[in-house]
Amino acid sequence: MSINLKAKETLIQVGDLKGTYRFVLVTEIYGKLSAAKVIKEAALRSGISRGVMQACWDAAGEVIKAWATEGHSVAIPGLGTMRFGVRAKSVAAVADVATNLISARRVIFTPNVDIKDELASTSINITCYDRNGKEIKKVTSTDGGNVEDPDNKGDNPGGGNTPSGGDTPSGGNPSGGDTPSGGSDGE
Repeated sequence: MSINLKAKETLIQVGDLKGTYRFVLVTEIYGKLSAAKVIKEAALRSGISRGVMQACWDAAGEVIKAWATEGHSVAIPGLGTMRFGVRAKSVAAVADVATNLISARRVIFTPNVDIKDELASTSINITCYDRNGKEIKKVTSTDGGNVEDPDNKGDNPGGGNTPSGGDTPSGGNPSGGDTPSGGSDGE
């Protein structure tokens, strides 16, 4: 298994780099798997009929939705947990607390340790394209997260220092963000 990325030389349209070309990394997505295909594969792997698997899939989705809207963090087997949250402004006075402080409603997913470990050990393949779409370079990593560039033997420049992302080892934000005490998570 590997994560395939492409780096396309792109004209930057905003910010300090406006008007310059930079290589921008994006994940290559081959396509969205339909629920029917996932159900068929799960039925094959489990030995359960497709009809029963469909009923289980639908019921699990309804339970997750119902419990998450009630404020629970809901386990998703083999993956982690999900919950609903909001992004909101903070105010100094209780009189100013209102729903108009909310700028976004969102789904918060926390992967389990196995998924984090799998991601950290997954190799990365990057295909680089110039501004005309011509392939100009390939970079491959098989070393558990450190992207190797044969043209540059330096230390993982720009590779980040937390495999799960974010500001803490768990990938979250140290400010707490979605806590009952309020505040913004900085996103």
